[in-house]
Amino acid sequence: MEKIEYLVKEKDSGERIDKLAATLNKDWSRSQIQQWIKDGHLTVNGKNVKANYKCNQNDRIVLEIPEPEPLDVIPEEMDLDIYYEDQDVIVVNKPKGMVVHPAPGHTSGTLVNGIMAHCRDLSGINGVLRPGIVHRIDKDTSGLLMVAKNDRAHEKLVQQLVDKTVTRKYFALVHGVIPHNHGTIDAPIGRDPMDRQSMTVIEKGKQAVTHFTVLERLDPYSYVECVLETGRTHQIRVHMKYIGHPLVGDPKYGPRNTISANGQVLHAGILGFNHPRTGEYKEFQAPLPDSFTKLLNELRQIH
Repeated sequence: MEKIEYLVKEKDSGERIDKLAATLNKDWSRSQIQQWIKDGHLTVNGKNVKANYKCNQNDRIVLEIPEPEPLDVIPEEMDLDIYYEDQDVIVVNKPKGMVVHPAPGHTSGTLVNGIMAHCRDLSGINGVLRPGIVHRIDKDTSGLLMVAKNDRAHEKLVQQLVDKTVTRKYFALVHGVIPHNHGTIDAPIGRDPMDRQSMTVIEKGKQAVTHFTVLERLDPYSYVECVLETGRTHQIRVHMKYIGHPLVGDPKYGPRNTISANGQVLHAGILGFNHPRTGEYKEFQAPLPDSFTKLLNELRQIH
């Protein structure tokens, strides 16, 4: 275990301990420091402190850097559909049916298994089972995801999600003909108290905002574009159900009498963000998967 010692200088007096410690090594992120503080690896004058501790001149900081956790996720060679990659970030188009990261009882065949075989240097902020994962999409949702290669890129991308500056446009087929062309759903989402495996619109939930545009009416369905302002679990699926237009094929939130589509017909088609190193805005677009296009064409032929 590596030990780092530092004596606080006069110019650093009054600085938060997590902010100061993060300047001691450019490879350490502030969130990594905060985790080390929480785990008791950093002390000030021999005592544990909180991340918001204000440093005083001549404080003696000791940081014992823990050994990396053994990674239990096995890299698996996959034919990944990578749209962009550099030293900081990967943008990948996830196919329908693929789980993003391992979970108990489901440790192989995930996007993370494939990403790890492609690239070993990933952000460790989300732990050993979700290296590099900045945001997720459901197993049966296809589309674009950004993956961080280092902790600093991860933090900056997550902050953009918090600041609502990431462009995320989804395309979906929903039940019913929506009469108006545009709409905004602003309804809080939280765990369903009657079913802990599901989410629902609930007063004590977290703020959730979805903007939608009707692209095409294919009675008795509507083809829509949904733009996420927030990113709650199952947000589009829950919100569209809430307004009476659940997603076609959705086994959890949709009606029993629906088109068999092996899960919800939902595609994360457009992803845009400011590059974490250069600040340059980058936007990527992935076409609808073949199964989605085929379904739309079949419905158009009926009309």
